[in-house]
Amino acid sequence: MAVVTIVHSCAPTPENVREVKSLPTIYPDYTDITIPANIAPLNFKIRGKADAVCLTATCGESTLEVSETGDKVMFGIDEWKTFLENAAGKKVDVSLTVRENGEWKHYKDFVWTVSNDSIDPILTYRLIEPDYEVFNNLRIVERNITNFKERSISDYNIVGNRCMNCHKFSSNNPNLSMMYVRGDGGGAILNDNGRLRKLDIKTDGMIGGSVYFSFSPNGRYVAFSTNIIIPAFHSDASKRLEVFDTKSDIYVADIKENKIIRSELLCDTTRLETFPTFAPDGKSIYFCVAEASRDSFNVQTTIYNLARIDFDMNKGLIGDSIHIMEVAPADSTATRGTSVCHPVVSPDGRFLLYTVAYYGTFPIWHPECDLQMMDLQIGKLHTLDIVNSDKSDSYHSWSGNSRWFVFASKRDDGLYGKPYFCHVDNDGNTTKPFLLPQEDPDTYDNTLKSFNIPELGRGSLPFTAVDVQRVMEKEAEKFQWR
Repeated sequence: MAVVTIVHSCAPTPENVREVKSLPTIYPDYTDITIPANIAPLNFKIRGKADAVCLTATCGESTLEVSETGDKVMFGIDEWKTFLENAAGKKVDVSLTVRENGEWKHYKDFVWTVSNDSIDPILTYRLIEPDYEVFNNLRIVERNITNFKERSISDYNIVGNRCMNCHKFSSNNPNLSMMYVRGDGGGAILNDNGRLRKLDIKTDGMIGGSVYFSFSPNGRYVAFSTNIIIPAFHSDASKRLEVFDTKSDIYVADIKENKIIRSELLCDTTRLETFPTFAPDGKSIYFCVAEASRDSFNVQTTIYNLARIDFDMNKGLIGDSIHIMEVAPADSTATRGTSVCHPVVSPDGRFLLYTVAYYGTFPIWHPECDLQMMDLQIGKLHTLDIVNSDKSDSYHSWSGNSRWFVFASKRDDGLYGKPYFCHVDNDGNTTKPFLLPQEDPDTYDNTLKSFNIPELGRGSLPFTAVDVQRVMEKEAEKFQWR
């Protein structure tokens, strides 16, 4: 049975239509993409001087029609959801006719492939101005990506205008997550089934507190790095900011007993160790390691390798050897760099996703920074050409079913990071990324914030920004060496 939805806004009927062989210039670019059946409506606008639009989306006997004055295509959310439910596992043909400068033009049709693979419904991210050395008015936001509902889970208005960052789920589980609220009286805010704890994850002999972290699959352990981070400006006018470590080590925290586990291999003063992440089976920790330079400001010679070390979750023991992993394809000329950051393993353990850049440890200001993926089952490297852009592509996380990942990309203007989604099939084949839909397509043009460190979760978090405010008033729990 056909599902026909027509949204009218007194738009005139197209007449004397001229055929155009090119795709329409729309923003966000939702042409020829693969989407999950549970995604929010793909509202978009026409770039140019459009004053009326007519869209028809067809999948078999199901049709979705929108007719509007102005330059935007806006779908009703109920009609959209019904249409996508009928289109799951199929292709949707999209026809777009636009009136520009009094002339109706029918552009080349494009396709939406609606995957049967759903995506985790919750996305968290930090809204931050792309400043260089200061921050202001930060929020960590939870967005339901199946609709347009969002809320703050930590807000500068009620915790003071302080730094906050790095909200992460444990195995995409909303009942176990952690983030940092920095500054005097700050700490790591641990969400344990809605009960919040403020943790001071450091002890004597460490160079500082926890920075980058990852949960073990059983939720008991947190692998974390402690870093002395230096921001510095480039003298080259074509580059902006460099951020680098002068020291960094990796430890494991037992958050059940408030103990810290140490290995000499992961806090070697001759090396820089950072970005630890647990494998989904908990048997190993992936991380990045570089040789520490005598001249710490010569960051262009600092190349991070991808590494792995064993871990015993039953005993809480770190392994006794480090394995360095090769990330350059055999036929590669390495023109995009081989310095590795932010390794993250898919929940099924099959794929390892990471970034590569020319050098260093802070890729968001590196336009050459690309995503790369390793098939851990067969050792194949995927360079993800269809995913990457000529701007920074970084800060990625997986959906719980391992079929989607989200990442922050500066491809629009080189300045603001925005969340893009990409489908991955069983063989590691990827599709053209698409930007997180917004209710108003003008949102990104009018938002002077980056959507930083996007993380996917299976459900809504069981706490509010007010809960974070309350736990911030408590003393932080201390840790000791095990």
